[in-house]
Amino acid sequence: MPELRMPDRVERDDLGAFVARAVRLDSQTMVRMRNRPGTDRMDVWAATPFDALSTRAVEGSVEPSDLTISGNELLATLTVAGGDVMDPGAPKDLLWRSELPPATGWKRVDDLPASLVGEVAERGIDVAKENVGPKGTPPASLLDQEVFTVQGSGYDVKVPLRCLFVLSGMGFLVKSPADEEIVRVSATDSWLRLDSRYGAVVRRRHALLPLLL
Repeated sequence: MPELRMPDRVERDDLGAFVARAVRLDSQTMVRMRNRPGTDRMDVWAATPFDALSTRAVEGSVEPSDLTISGNELLATLTVAGGDVMDPGAPKDLLWRSELPPATGWKRVDDLPASLVGEVAERGIDVAKENVGPKGTPPASLLDQEVFTVQGSGYDVKVPLRCLFVLSGMGFLVKSPADEEIVRVSATDSWLRLDSRYGAVVRRRHALLPLLL
C-alpha cells in the first residue's frame, strides 16, 4: 500500500494548498510525488490545463519513491485524514501523461521583477476572460503569445503567457511584492522554468517532433 510520510504539519498544509489549487485548475488533475535521493524532501508535480507543469518541493517522503495519485484523492487525504503517515490513495501511474524535466543541467538565464510578471499576468487574464473559447478556455493563440524574452547563460528564452497563467492560478505570485521580489528564469536546451517564492512552472521550450512511421 502506498505511504506518504509528512511529520511537519506546516509542510502538510503547504502541500494541501498546492494540491487544492491544482484541482481548482483541473478537477481531474494527477499529482506526481518523487523523493529526492539522499534527502528528506520530495518534488511534487501537478499537470495543468495550460500545457505546463506546476511544481514545488516539500519535506516528506513517499513509498514507492515515485508515485502518481489523483489530485482529488490526495487532497481528501491531506484535509480529512492528515497525520504524520497517510495513505495517499490508489496509484494512478499510468494516467500521468507528461514528461518530467531533468533534475540537473539547469542554467540561470535572468530574473524578472515579480511585480511586472504579476501585472502582465493580470492583463492577460483580463483579455482571456473576453476571449473564452468554446471549451471554456482561452484560445491557444492567446496562450502562446510570448510576453517576455530573456537572454543569459548562452540562452535566448521566450516566455509564453500560458506559463504566467499557471503562476497566477497556482498562487505562486506574491501579492503586492517588494521591489526586490523576483521570478527567476532558468533553462536547459529543452526546458523553461520559472521559479517564484512559492513554487515553479516548467514547460518544454520546443514541441516534440512526431515520430515518422
